[in-house]
Amino acid sequence: MSDRLDQVLRDLPRRYPGPGGAIAVLRQGEVLARHAWGYANAERRIPFTPRTLFRLCSITKQFTCGAMLEAVGAPEALDAAIRARLPLLGEAAPATRHLAHNQSGLRDYWAVAMLHGAPAESAFGDVESARVIAGTTSLHFARGTRYAYCNQNFRLISDALQDVTGESFADLLRTRIFDRVGMETAMLSADTRAMPDGTEGYEGTHATGFRAAENRVIWTGDAGLGASLDDMIAWERHIDATRDDPASLHARLSVPVAFADGAAAPYGFGLGRGEAFGTPILGHGGALRGWRSHRLYAPAHRISVVVMFNHLSDANAAAMEALAALLGAQPPLADATLPAPDWLGAYQEPQTGLTARIDHAAPGVVRLRFGHGAERLDLHADGSAGNGRTRLRPTPQGLWMDRPQENQASLLIPSQGEAPADIAGRYRCAELDADLLVSDSGGPPYGGFSGFLGQGRMELLDPISPDLWALPCWRALDHTPPGDWTLAFRRDAAGRVAGVTAGCWLARGLDYARIGDR
Repeated sequence: MSDRLDQVLRDLPRRYPGPGGAIAVLRQGEVLARHAWGYANAERRIPFTPRTLFRLCSITKQFTCGAMLEAVGAPEALDAAIRARLPLLGEAAPATRHLAHNQSGLRDYWAVAMLHGAPAESAFGDVESARVIAGTTSLHFARGTRYAYCNQNFRLISDALQDVTGESFADLLRTRIFDRVGMETAMLSADTRAMPDGTEGYEGTHATGFRAAENRVIWTGDAGLGASLDDMIAWERHIDATRDDPASLHARLSVPVAFADGAAAPYGFGLGRGEAFGTPILGHGGALRGWRSHRLYAPAHRISVVVMFNHLSDANAAAMEALAALLGAQPPLADATLPAPDWLGAYQEPQTGLTARIDHAAPGVVRLRFGHGAERLDLHADGSAGNGRTRLRPTPQGLWMDRPQENQASLLIPSQGEAPADIAGRYRCAELDADLLVSDSGGPPYGGFSGFLGQGRMELLDPISPDLWALPCWRALDHTPPGDWTLAFRRDAAGRVAGVTAGCWLARGLDYARIGDR
C-alpha cells in the first residue's frame, strides 16, 4: 500500500500539471501524506505549502449546513426567512431542507445570470445576486421530487442564518465549527479577487501556458470558504474521532436522505453520497475559475483524501487515484471490443425538454451531452451503457435514460432531420425580463442573451433537428459553464416561429415569446 501511495504522490505534479497543489491522505485519523508542491503564486514566487490558504469553493456547502445545524438545530427554523427572500414564490417556496439537499427546484443563479447577459468576468456581488434570486417566479421541478445542483440554495441558507441569528455568517463558521474543530486559519473569504496570503488561481494548460484567473464574484454559503490543507486535515481528523457519536456534526450531516416518494437521494446537507471501488464514500468537489478541489471520506475504511489545485486540473480524479492506491483497487476498463451501438444520435428528454446527444467517444465508450457536462459511459455486453450515475438502455419502445441520482427515468424522443434556419428574431422572457437575440448575420444563425447584467456574447448555434438548436456556453461567471443551452423553437398555425423555450440542466423550462424580427 505504501509503495502504491508513494507512486501516486510522485506522479501527481506531472499527471495534473499546473502552478501548484497539495494533497492529504489519512487513515484511521493518522496522516499518511501531507504534501504540497509548486507555487501558490507563480509570479511572486510564493511556494504552495500545507499552510497556504486555498479557495475550497463548493466544499463550503457542507460547512454552511453544519453551521445551520449547530446554530438553529432543525433546518425548518429558517423556512420563513427563506420565503422572505423569494417574495414572488411566497408559500410555494421550497423548504430549507429541500435547499440543503439540492431538491429545491430553484434554477441555479449562476446559470440564470448568463440569461441576464452577464459577461464571464463581470462583477457579481450581493446586489446582483439578491435581484436574480428575488426575481424567481417559478420552479423548474416540484420541490422534493428531483435533484439538481443549485448554488443559490446554500447562499440562501447562509443569508437566512444571518437574518435569524443576528450574527454574521463568518462569525457563525468561526464559532460553531472552525474553533471547535481546530481549523485555525479557515475563514469566510467571500470576495474572490484575492486571498490574504497572495495565493492565486490560474487558467490555462501546461501546453498553452497559465495566466492568473480573473474573478469578480462574491460567494457566501455556496462557495466562500478559504482554508489550508492543514485546516482540512483538522476537519478529517475530527470526522474520524467522532465517527461513533450519532450526535456528532458529521454524523448529522451524513444521515440518509430521500426524495418525496421515498427513493434514496444521493445528496444531502452539502455532501454527496456515492460509491467508489465497491465502498461507500461521502464527499464534495469544488471549482471556481482558477481553483479545483476535492475531499472524500470512506467510512468503512476510515480513509480521507483532500486534493487542492490552484489550476483547472481534475481534483476528483486525483483523489480517486489516492483512494484506489489505499484500497488496492483498479478502475474498471471499458471493453474495447464492443462495437458502437446503433442508438447513437440526438434525442430530446421529455421531462426537462433538454437535448441528449450521444456519440462514439472511444472503443467501448460513448459520450452523452445532457447534464452539467459531457459524460463518458462504458458500453456493456447487453447493449446498454453506463457509468454508475447514468445508464442508457435500448428497449423495444426505444432508448431509456436512467439517472437515479436525480430520481428520473425517461424514454428519450429521437430527434432527427434538418433544422430550418428561419429562426432569426428577438425573443423576450417575461419571467426574467430578459431577451434572446437570434441573428442570421448573413449566414448561419448566431444567438446571445441580454438583460440587466449586460449583453452576452453572440455564439454560433449548433443545429440538432427541426426547431431544436444548441447555444454553446463556453465560459461563465462560475468556473464550469452551465453547458449548452437547448433552444426549442415553436411555431404558430401558419408555420412561423412564435417563440422558444430555453434551458440547460441547471436552469430549464424558461419560455420566450417572439417580439420582433431583429
